[in-house]
Amino acid sequence: MAAPSNSFSLLFFCSFLLILLSSSLAKTSPRPKALLLPVSKDAQTLQYVTQVSQRTPLVPVKLTLDLGGDYMWVNCERGYTSSTYRPAPCGSAPCRLLNTTSCTTECYSAPAPDCYNNTCGHGPTNTVANTGTSGQLGADVFKIQSTDGKNVLSVVTVPRLYFICGNNFIEAGLASGVTGMAGLGRTGASLPAQLSSYFRFDRKFAVCLSSSTRSSGVVFFGNGPYTFLPNVDASSSLTYTPLIINPVTENGFLGDASPKYFIGVKSIKINDKRVSFNETLLSIDSEGYGGTTISTVDPYTVLESSIYSAVVDAFVKAMPKNVERVPNVAPFGACFSSKNIGSTRLGPAVPSIDLVLQSESVYWRIFGANSMVEAKDDVLCLGFVEARTDIRPRFAVVIGGHQIEDNLLQFDLSRSRLGYSSSLLGRSTTCANFNFTTSA
Repeated sequence: MAAPSNSFSLLFFCSFLLILLSSSLAKTSPRPKALLLPVSKDAQTLQYVTQVSQRTPLVPVKLTLDLGGDYMWVNCERGYTSSTYRPAPCGSAPCRLLNTTSCTTECYSAPAPDCYNNTCGHGPTNTVANTGTSGQLGADVFKIQSTDGKNVLSVVTVPRLYFICGNNFIEAGLASGVTGMAGLGRTGASLPAQLSSYFRFDRKFAVCLSSSTRSSGVVFFGNGPYTFLPNVDASSSLTYTPLIINPVTENGFLGDASPKYFIGVKSIKINDKRVSFNETLLSIDSEGYGGTTISTVDPYTVLESSIYSAVVDAFVKAMPKNVERVPNVAPFGACFSSKNIGSTRLGPAVPSIDLVLQSESVYWRIFGANSMVEAKDDVLCLGFVEARTDIRPRFAVVIGGHQIEDNLLQFDLSRSRLGYSSSLLGRSTTCANFNFTTSA
């Protein structure tokens, strides 16, 4: 029998959550309009890390942020104990949401969060290391901070937030202290979907990643304003572009859409001059290849090989003649002496890079702060990398973490659109300027 569509599964799951949790929600007044998670950048791995509170008694859990991840998963082998953990029975609504028919009928150890009888199975995936394993679906208490978009208001509780139990093997490659991943993808089991269903706010969330490893960015769940010091509402002047659904998962299953977020880049310009390459690569084909997606697990934007070569060549030609090109620093393919590169409020004074969207007048402009990386003393490199050439890359463009830092991105799933700010540096603020002190 064909797997249910994501839209049907999402509706089914939302209804399930509302019925299951309505009595608990009635006890929490007033209902929050938005929630938030602080996000820090790990200096060693360049992963974006958040911390949630889970279980009874509460335990702080560090998770790597995965914008395109299907769900939250946690390593349950690492001393997971909780009096409120509940496994998801085989055939239940949460299991159907994940389109899984896997069912554990007999565990060969004492009952534990990663081993219960009659519990649906689903393999968690570490998208940083590209590894996977077996796991089980369950739910537990989850606490998160509420916000008015300007300050932290209070801590609110979700009695049952569903996640996948992983193990020590799947944890390899994550930042120090991290024991799982927080999936924000376009599914009914992701954090944005579950939180919006439970608290009944708009199906929106916003990501603002800090470029600093010494301060925190933020993820908002729900509506704006999204206010950053000095009192800049970054959502007040967003540009919008449609979110595109890729109907083929990365596993190649047609009809079970990719959880990743795609936008319709039509061409690339450098200093307003169109880069020449095969632009059909920017479209998603019938097998799900191509297109442009956005990622928080890729530290830098990844380009298909022919696009990468064309962009590097065009960027080098557009650089001022007095800027010396120097030997490359891996993994980058174009590096320069910084001695003759000026500095601006928007970063190094280098050619701008435009991702042209639904029309010539709608584009995402990447300035020097997001295009250049200080690879070593006095050396700046173009912060784009080439996709693997030994296999066919799944996507033509993967917009990576460095390119979205200090940009506000609002994912409006109710309207299927992305709102983006371009660099907040141009508005004299950054993603590190949200006030995390409690207003109460």
